[in-house]
Amino acid sequence: MRRGAGYPQGIGAGFVVLLAFFISLVSPWSSGGHNDARADTTPLKISIGYISEAIPEPDPLSLVEIVPKDKGLAGVRLGIEDNNTTGKFLKQTYEVTEKVIPQGGDLHAAAQELATAGVKLVIANLTADRLLELAAFPELQDAVILDIRTQDDRLRLTDCRANVFHMMPNRAMKADALAQFLVSKQWMHWVLIAGSNPDDKLYADAIRRAAKRYKGDIVEERTYTFAAGSRRSDTGEAQVRKQMTELTQRLPDHDVIIVADESEVFGDYLPYRTWDPRPVVGTQGLVPTAWHRSQEQWGATQIQRRFIKLANRPMLERDYTGWMAARAFGESVTRISTADPKAIRDYMLSDQFELAAFKGQGLTFRHWDQQLREPILLASPLMLVSVSPQEGFLHQRTPLDTLGFDEPDSQCKLNP
Repeated sequence: MRRGAGYPQGIGAGFVVLLAFFISLVSPWSSGGHNDARADTTPLKISIGYISEAIPEPDPLSLVEIVPKDKGLAGVRLGIEDNNTTGKFLKQTYEVTEKVIPQGGDLHAAAQELATAGVKLVIANLTADRLLELAAFPELQDAVILDIRTQDDRLRLTDCRANVFHMMPNRAMKADALAQFLVSKQWMHWVLIAGSNPDDKLYADAIRRAAKRYKGDIVEERTYTFAAGSRRSDTGEAQVRKQMTELTQRLPDHDVIIVADESEVFGDYLPYRTWDPRPVVGTQGLVPTAWHRSQEQWGATQIQRRFIKLANRPMLERDYTGWMAARAFGESVTRISTADPKAIRDYMLSDQFELAAFKGQGLTFRHWDQQLREPILLASPLMLVSVSPQEGFLHQRTPLDTLGFDEPDSQCKLNP
């Protein structure tokens, strides 16, 4: 791939943002049946709330990786900057109120503070259970909450909420993206190795569903049960070579090993240490993800550079979903010239809403579970390998709906 593909060499980030803005103004379909953004230039202040819980991140297995303290929030801040870049031409000013509660802290109090200040546009960086708590508070029943963290399938199947939209792809979307790639390569025989933690099991469930959906053959399943002490100091011969070799010995004939290790306990040790010479994919190895630091297609180089300038580190997946959340609010307000949460919710669910997010096409929300449709990147540690949906996987509405739960699959019927 050519660095900076999509824009002429040397064009700055500010020019790209301005160019996109002016193109949107002259576009004949920009108003989409709603009030044209040019029709009203009354000064408008848009307040967005950000709520997260200070859950400690595990130390990475490798010293090469860092543990950012602002994962997600840094992306939101960049999105707010972008909103203000275009908003100044429409006399729109965006600000974010950040609420970071301690682990197990009073989520309700934070929500009350936002509601008292009149903030009803909320970006949530919370686990699934805490997100459901937030959505249930009376003060936020008329709010629009954009979820940038959860991958739990149940929030798109049975536990959907009318005031919650999901920016992060769920596990089923990621598993389907990976399965499509494996099928396209004719790697049909899979070994599934899962950790013993709850999130690992949920990822393994998504892989089993994808195997059934795309005719993949899981020839054997194994569970990694070693209880690590210090993840960095317990990395001698027993952990790295002997355990990985024993874990993958005497397997049936297979094309690939799929690892389900969201807890990051053992998956990074598997590549090149398996008994048979086979690729490792899943939560480690070749990974399905919403974003990757190697992504440079469709003009993505410019946002990668701007993020590094802002945060002094590469953009991670949750930073990307945080940026998209801020931009989704900004795009909506730009188009309909109001920050009213009901109007924004209606617009985001309409046929006129499209989010430009460096994925080669406009992104939209599914009306039945309010999950953002988006291509899934398949990346190795340093390189983008492919993008799903893969060629040939068709759908009557959009190929993006081949990833995750289609309308008949979900019990969520939020917007018939």
